Amino acid sequence: MSPNKTLIVLVGPTAVGKTRISLDIAKEFSSEIISADSRQIYKELRIGTDTPSPGQLKAIRHHFVASHSIHDYYTAGMYELDALDKINELLKSTDQVLLTGGSGLYISAVCRGIDELPRVDQQVRENLLEEYEQEGLEGLRQKLKLLDPQSYHQIDLKNPKRILKALEITLTTGKAYSSFLTRRSKQRPFHILKIGLNRPRQELYERINQRVDQMIEAGLVEEARRFFTLKHLNALNTVGYKEWFRYFQNEISYDEAIRLIKRNTRRYAKRQITWFAKEKDLQWFHPDEKGKIIQYLHQKLGAP
Repeated sequence: MSPNKTLIVLVGPTAVGKTRISLDIAKEFSSEIISADSRQIYKELRIGTDTPSPGQLKAIRHHFVASHSIHDYYTAGMYELDALDKINELLKSTDQVLLTGGSGLYISAVCRGIDELPRVDQQVRENLLEEYEQEGLEGLRQKLKLLDPQSYHQIDLKNPKRILKALEITLTTGKAYSSFLTRRSKQRPFHILKIGLNRPRQELYERINQRVDQMIEAGLVEEARRFFTLKHLNALNTVGYKEWFRYFQNEISYDEAIRLIKRNTRRYAKRQITWFAKEKDLQWFHPDEKGKIIQYLHQKLGAP
């Protein structure tokens, strides 16, 4: 592949304004868009994932938006292979392709690669979920500490998904989850140019709160209700849905569900910022700095 081929990567926390800027960049560089959003990939989840509008999808061709079902088994490792195939295909006819999203693991999968993990035994997964429901997170933490001390000391022990994943792999294979992690970056046949979007914290939080209100007006509650019986699916263990599931079960009030969605979304944005802040080769901009962003990209790409 030509050394001039470049993958432009646009990252940032939820609600920061990535969609608008991504469309501007794509138009400027005649690029299609590769989405790196682990929830917008599901075709059934439209309102709660803030999927680009039909008009936006029509203006610029997007890939990995509403491309899979919540019933599909899909992992970051599978996304790595699928996204790279599409990027390499597009770079045959253009010099730049834009990858954008807020899912740090998906971004990392494309830029550096992730370790290939064995497929989890479904019965193991169901047993662990049942154990989690009955005994809570502390029981899983202690099991992980016993079976894989290295992972216990390295992963976020407040994140049930991370703990469950480590235990699923360990119990399925009989080998510690940490033994599968090489953390070696893979070489890509194209340049990677990263830019990030961020806003002052209060400004971002206000946008998050407003967007949640807009989603509710657009029918989020009804959308969540349609999937209540499928709440056990991993795709639906998502902010904006799981809070409504609790409301439907009379565990919390309507107003409390809204409060929790806003709070949990703000917390998710904070985790995204922390993840991307570790990227050393990332240039940050305010989303309103469209002119500076385009100018920076032209300078880095050597374009006129």
